[in-house]
Amino acid sequence: MKTAENWKDYTIIATGDGMKLERWGDVVLLRPDPQVIWHPSFDLYSYKGLNAVYRRSSRGGGGWEYLKPVPEEWTVSYRDLNFIVKPMGFKHTGLFPEQAANWDSMRSLIEECAFLKPGREIKVLNLFAYTGGASVACAKSGALVTHVDAARGMVERAGRNARLSGIESGIRYIIDDCFKFVKKEIRRGNRYDAIIMDPPSYGRGPGGEMWKIEDDIFDFVCTCSQVLVQDPLFVLVNSYTTGLQPTVIKNILTLALKGFNASAQAYELGLPTQEGICLPCGASGLATFC
Repeated sequence: MKTAENWKDYTIIATGDGMKLERWGDVVLLRPDPQVIWHPSFDLYSYKGLNAVYRRSSRGGGGWEYLKPVPEEWTVSYRDLNFIVKPMGFKHTGLFPEQAANWDSMRSLIEECAFLKPGREIKVLNLFAYTGGASVACAKSGALVTHVDAARGMVERAGRNARLSGIESGIRYIIDDCFKFVKKEIRRGNRYDAIIMDPPSYGRGPGGEMWKIEDDIFDFVCTCSQVLVQDPLFVLVNSYTTGLQPTVIKNILTLALKGFNASAQAYELGLPTQEGICLPCGASGLATFC
């Protein structure tokens, strides 16, 4: 397991009964987490500093209940990166803090390549890129990033995150279906040194196309391999799909990238809590190249 242990503006205070109590800067939120199947050590709802609770509805979905004033949005920092936090529907905040472990790994690879091969332009393709955590991290280390997501609002948020982190150029923002964009890049002959993807469990394309990760992820990674340069730097696949275990992701990377002499590893992502445990938060696979 890789754990994001270097946060100062984020921490998990406690967990239990399907909920996690988190501090985001000065704001404390209580949100559902399906991994939390144990009981808490105290009543999380009575925590003195609690600002808001996300309550599920019996009819599906849910909403935020505000117990104390909460800004519409605020900023948290990780190392030299800054991100907007905003409570949204479906319990989201616009940031997945466990991904900091992947940000660190990718930045190390980019910076090492820049040191060993000065002058090499490192192009990164970030697919299903959401609000741009990985895009901002890679660009901060000098990569040229193409950020692709089908949701205009998330792409706009990614641009704001980049500017908050002092990045005024170096990221190209694309609002498009990721599969269609990759196919267009293949036809155009565009190539990338690294690919990042965080595909959803289920989805529907603009033409009604169905996406189911268990059925489509292998073919998608195979297709994406066609936009890699001959000597790529890395490919990272992340998933929050229950049941898609790290070894499955590793096998997909190994088989889909076998023509590139790839070395794949896979791992759970986790966040340490103040209780002294580590909360699992999805799985990732990282392929690097000799």
